[in-house]
Amino acid sequence: MNLLYNFFVFLVASLLPVVAFFNQKIKLFVTGRKEIFSKLSLLKGEPTIWVHVASLGEFEQARPIIEKIKKKYQTHKILVTFFSPSGYQIRKNYDLADVVCYLPLDSKSNAKRFVSLVKPTLAVFVKYEFWPNLLNELKQQNITTILVAGILRKNQLFFKSYGGFMRNSLKAFHHFFVQDENSKELLNSINFKNITVAGDTRFDRVSKIITQDNTLHFIEEFKQGKYTLVAGSTWVDDEKLLVNYINNNATNKDKFIIAPHNIKREAILELQKSIVTKSVLYSDKKDKNLKEYNVFIIDTIGLLTKIYAAADVAYVGGGLKTGLHNILEPATFGIPVIIGNNYSKFKEAVDLVKIGGCVSVENQVEFNKTLINFKKDDNFRKLTGVINNRYIKDHLGATDLIMNYINEYMVSNRKP
Repeated sequence: MNLLYNFFVFLVASLLPVVAFFNQKIKLFVTGRKEIFSKLSLLKGEPTIWVHVASLGEFEQARPIIEKIKKKYQTHKILVTFFSPSGYQIRKNYDLADVVCYLPLDSKSNAKRFVSLVKPTLAVFVKYEFWPNLLNELKQQNITTILVAGILRKNQLFFKSYGGFMRNSLKAFHHFFVQDENSKELLNSINFKNITVAGDTRFDRVSKIITQDNTLHFIEEFKQGKYTLVAGSTWVDDEKLLVNYINNNATNKDKFIIAPHNIKREAILELQKSIVTKSVLYSDKKDKNLKEYNVFIIDTIGLLTKIYAAADVAYVGGGLKTGLHNILEPATFGIPVIIGNNYSKFKEAVDLVKIGGCVSVENQVEFNKTLINFKKDDNFRKLTGVINNRYIKDHLGATDLIMNYINEYMVSNRKP
């Protein structure tokens, strides 16, 4: 199986440059990786703590840990690596990291070269990034490695009869900080005992959002104190539901803010064209009387978290087909959250649907009914929001548990 895996990595490395000619995301994936080893030279061989994430969601899980590491271990450099272009492109200039770059493809030679150059004091992997050659190299070079916000499922290769080479790679981890008891039990079933059920660090991250200044004057000017639905990280399927509702069910007193995942100009204009009521783009808001519009389309990035603060109800996109986006950000503001029906891989969504803070919809009829119920029943809407806010507060503390481990390790390995 190990030989097959390495052949597959070789095949992917050979084919990706060809695919890159036809796919912009793959092009970013390929060209970005050409800069990896030159960027690592910026570490200058100094003590380094390395944090690896798959994409933007995992970065948000790493962020509270990075912030505490940066504050406490100022003599160490921080390296953050991404697997996905979508995460890297947004956070490549993250100011708390000394170097941000892609993770190289998981060949044996890349793994050896990468680990030998970085020589991290500590390696932190987030959620479910398991690269066997890289992990084996970390183990061979005796680098302390931990998994944080880990989530494991029974259908993963580790738990198959033929997954021995992947199980073996898990031996690189000195400790597993997992999100739930199920993940702990799965690891126990393959004889791993170095496990702490710590929860999800994103709760610590989002809990701080409500303490910051979330005022956006242009949003206040647009909203005018009226009932507002904020739809964040929407895809085409989400937008079809929204547009249908806006065009057929909304009144002039309703306000809608839509922050699409895809902010390419042609996609934004297509969305705006489909809406019959008055709409305005963020990029065109200058000199506009925003209170005259019913729909505000946010065709930029970086504002959504603050915009959720203005919502009476939030819809979070991705749950119909592509993969659900972050529902904890709106939940922390104590407002109801609506999502699609494809959410089973997201523990927080499963939890919140079960306890009633989040409503899952499958089609237009369910979407319309849910929005109308929240709009008509103030008490129901407020109680639903309270469930979400309480859920956030009940799940704080993962970052401190992880940092206690890191602090103990750093003290015990401090050079005299």
